[in-house]
Order: sequence, then structure tokens, then C-alpha cells
Amino acid sequence: MTTATRSGVLVVDKPAGVTSFDVVGHVRTRLGVRRVGHAGTLDPAATGVLPVLIGEATKLMSYIADHDKEYRAVVRFGVRTDTQDMSGRILSETALPALEREVVAAAMRQFVGRIRQTPPMYSALHHEGRRLYELAREGLEVERAPREVAVHRFDVEQLGDGRATLRVVCGKGTYVRTLVADLGDALGVGAAVEQLTRLRVGPFTISEAVAGGELREIARATLEAHIVPPAAALGAWPEIRLDHARADAFRHGQALESGPETPGLVRVHETDGAFIGVGAVDGTRRLRPIRILHADRSDARVLPA
Repeated sequence: MTTATRSGVLVVDKPAGVTSFDVVGHVRTRLGVRRVGHAGTLDPAATGVLPVLIGEATKLMSYIADHDKEYRAVVRFGVRTDTQDMSGRILSETALPALEREVVAAAMRQFVGRIRQTPPMYSALHHEGRRLYELAREGLEVERAPREVAVHRFDVEQLGDGRATLRVVCGKGTYVRTLVADLGDALGVGAAVEQLTRLRVGPFTISEAVAGGELREIARATLEAHIVPPAAALGAWPEIRLDHARADAFRHGQALESGPETPGLVRVHETDGAFIGVGAVDGTRRLRPIRILHADRSDARVLPA
């Protein structure tokens, strides 16, 4: 009899030409697990790190989505497209002057920090019940309110022949395509993404990822060996350990006294290291349950989450 797949995170290197949802479907089929999701959608043309959450780890999806992300973008200057990448319809082309590295780097500095960014029409955001990309494909454009996003790093790695390789480290909700298009406008020449690779999502890096193109062929046991425990999704969060009695109270939704001195979200474990879930500590050091994860065992009780 096949043993059940344990909960956790499978880091996949998504190939170009498939959707993030496609990757989830392949993992679900290969492992025979119903509860599978992903954190942080990648465009179909983009490649790189896609954290796939399995079983109880799906409860941590929003926390992974909040992690910083790191990208490498190959950019073509002198062109503007309706999708802000080279998969779209070309709107204009501009003869390029010689672009000096210092000029490009100086223009990039205005996009570092907390910035306002207008989401692209070719995105999965909703407008009156429909995805923006659905409207865009019908030739429609609607008003999109600018949103504040965080860009921590925006650097030039290579520059030449009208192209550049850029490195971006950014927060939740940042569109790299839009960042590139806005850079092109700031330089007065336009720009679009030719290739986009996500190198990191929080603690998960491309070096540890399973090749997404091999998901259909890779042995189930090999795939399962790459699943890391759910707690890994929370990176370097502060950790608190509870004895058996206090852990049981926490699982049943009870707030506890004498949490850590610093308020905020924490990983909660039993003294033996078993991960229980996410807690929040307030200014009075009370530890309150936020998200409970159940153990991977056949007799696991159904507890409030």
C-alpha cells in the first residue's frame, strides 16, 4: 500500500510555456494529493521558483506570498508592447542611442524604495468580476488604481546591443514587467521583458528547485524527497516552543500568557520540535493562535484552524 505524501513545500523551477496552475496539476497527479496550491503566480512565459504547497502547508500560502522575491530579467530597449514583454503586440519601436551603464543605473534609482505602480492590463487582477487579461484580450482597457509596492534592489548586471540583464529584489504585488516598461519610459526609449526568471521566493531558491519539465517523469519517491517541512515556508520567523499542555491549549484556540517580548507573528512548535502553526504575540506578551496545522497521521483530529 502506498503511504500518504506528507505535508510540506515542493520548490519547482517552472518552465516557460506552462502556467503556474499547470504545475500544481502535475504535482497533484504525480503525488496523488488533492490539497495542492502555489504561492506567487508566474507568467506563463516566465521561469523559475514556484513554491508548491502540499496538504496542511496550503494554510501557509498567504505567508509565503508576503516574502520578498528576486528576479533576473533580460530586457530589450527601444520597444513597447501591450503586454510589457516580447510575447505581446508591438506598439512602438524607437531607434536606440548608445545607452551608457551609468545613465541606465541612474534612471533605475528612482524605482527603488516604496513606489507607486499601475498594474498592467495583462494581469490576473479582477475588475468587476473579470480578470484584467480577459478584458485586454478583447481590446478593452480600464482604469487601474496605482498601488504602492516595495523595490529593494534594481541593478544592472549586463548591458550591450540594446539589451540588459537586470536584477530585481521586490516585495509582494510588484510587476517586474511594469517596472521594466516604466524604466524604458524614464529613459525615453521604451523597454520590454524578453526573459524573466524568478531566482528566489523568501527562503526558497532556484538551486534547490525540482525541474518543472520533469514532473511527469520523475519518480514519486524522488519527488517526495524534495518536499521540505511546512515550517520552512516561514523562513527566519521567531520561534516559540510549548510544552505538551500548553501546545494542546494552543491547538484548541486558547491564547497563552508569556509569549516572546517582541510583538508579531511567530512559528509555534512543541518542545520536541513538531510544528503546530502560526501565532501572534501582542504588546502584553499574549500568544494567540492564528493558523493551526494538523499532524500528518491517519488519526489526526479535526481541530479549528
